[in-house]
Amino acid sequence: MSQKVNQIIAQAHEAIGSVILGKDRQIRLALSAILAQGHLLIEDLPGMGKTTLSQALSKVLGLEYSRIQFTSDLLPSDVIGASIFEQDQQRFKFHPGPVFSQVLLADELNRATPKSQSALLEAMEEGQVSVDGTSHPLPKPFFVIATQNPQTQTGTFPLPESQLDRFLMRFSLGYPDPKSELALLKGNNGRHAMSQLKPVMNSDQLMKIQQLVPQVQATDSLLDYVQRLVAKTREDEDCQLGLSPRGALSLLRSAQAWALVQGRNHVMPEDVQAVFVPVAGHRLVGRRESQGDTLARNLLAQVEVITG
Repeated sequence: MSQKVNQIIAQAHEAIGSVILGKDRQIRLALSAILAQGHLLIEDLPGMGKTTLSQALSKVLGLEYSRIQFTSDLLPSDVIGASIFEQDQQRFKFHPGPVFSQVLLADELNRATPKSQSALLEAMEEGQVSVDGTSHPLPKPFFVIATQNPQTQTGTFPLPESQLDRFLMRFSLGYPDPKSELALLKGNNGRHAMSQLKPVMNSDQLMKIQQLVPQVQATDSLLDYVQRLVAKTREDEDCQLGLSPRGALSLLRSAQAWALVQGRNHVMPEDVQAVFVPVAGHRLVGRRESQGDTLARNLLAQVEVITG
């Protein structure tokens, strides 16, 4: 991996960190998700910085940004657009919706009805939307950052497993640490830093770096570790639904991207461990009431790393 690529990724990480204080791991995970060409789901309480993170990512990576506020009365056409009859030309013309951007913030996704939630499915999986039998390709790269409120809050519709599986990772930003919160109280709220952000790359450079992720080396012993982790999710008595083959590929790709963000051209077991809970937590369904993230942590602790 070239020194220049490592330098660009490090610059992006540092720039985003000047806006999102004290969240080094979450910034690395977000960068890993977009480098792995996956989508990101952030589950948190309001006011934790989810929108700020998405705006900082788009600015630093030189990408076009748009935001959709999901509500219970949102229609699919409000997301993907609609064909409207134009009198002067006597024909229907497609008017694209806000999904036609490179970074899309789907804010409070689980406040919308399942029908509106599903409007994003084809876009996230295929990189296109279909309206009246015609397919319309989305800009490249295309990256969805969706936020959702905890399901304990009123007015939320749970995301179905099929939609959760479209997200490469899920994590929470959480409360800031005392040092970062003190800086926030002193007036360092990130707005000034956000206005000063400059792109460290453009979309073409980003896509070239994305193409490097599959080239990050994974040894046979590393692949064996990944496979044993995946098998454990399917065999454990606490798991009702384990990782699918697509989930296994997502785990490997995420670990490769994490290694690249760390400045390495090979995957280590620590890389797999760093991304396992964000990749597996929202895909696992427990037989009891245990949360997917807790289940993923328990499974991770049970699978031994074998080197050699």
